[in-house]
Amino acid sequence: MYDLTGKAVVVTGASSGMGEEIVRLFVHQGANVVAAARRKERLDALVDSLNDEPGNIVAYTGDVSKREDAEGMIDAAIRAYGKLDLLINNAGVMDDMAPIGSFSDEKYEQVMAVNLYGPMATMRKACQVFLQQGNGGNIINISSIGSMHQAAGPIYCASKAALNAMSKNTAYMYQKEGIRCNMIAPGGIKNTEIGSGMGTPNVEGYNKLQGVLKLAPPPGEPSDVAKVALFLASDLASYINGAIIPVDGGWIAF
Repeated sequence: MYDLTGKAVVVTGASSGMGEEIVRLFVHQGANVVAAARRKERLDALVDSLNDEPGNIVAYTGDVSKREDAEGMIDAAIRAYGKLDLLINNAGVMDDMAPIGSFSDEKYEQVMAVNLYGPMATMRKACQVFLQQGNGGNIINISSIGSMHQAAGPIYCASKAALNAMSKNTAYMYQKEGIRCNMIAPGGIKNTEIGSGMGTPNVEGYNKLQGVLKLAPPPGEPSDVAKVALFLASDLASYINGAIIPVDGGWIAF
């Protein structure tokens, strides 16, 4: 039912958290994966741990915010597997929660480069490949309830809201060509490293957000996101396009 045997997949942000769990689950289901991230040693350890699984895995060390790396990871799938079936944009960074009156240009550039430009660049290359192959394609973008809910600062929220809009536009633009594009919007998830690039939180923004953050349900597991990605990657989701699926324990309803 969820068999991905022979599917060629690129996963960004693959060395930890949700990305790592997606890679593990997909390789277990027979997919041939390019696992892309910045930290080579983490990727190498991931590859070594999956040697006995049904699918294959190739590591790609790169920074999704750089065009040559964003395009290079798609090229790596073509070299390794001869095609591309699915792109999963998981890499992301958090802002420092600074409100609009005190955000920094440096933080804006960092967050937008990873959270928005990176997916745009990989999607551009992937769609070119999908169109050339002529048999459709599949894109899954990892958004956030921060795109619809005040769970972070304005830069992060704006980056994920823009990702949603871009994804819906892509779903519409390429529906006749059989290219699907859907989004997963996680809430709080354990064992992720999205905050590693945050730096010191802005005190004003952090304190104001506590009213929202204290309402959050207990955090979910990376596997909760990976299982939804598996569904969207499978033929069971063939008629789902342009959707945003929250994986947040109901936080968005509060």
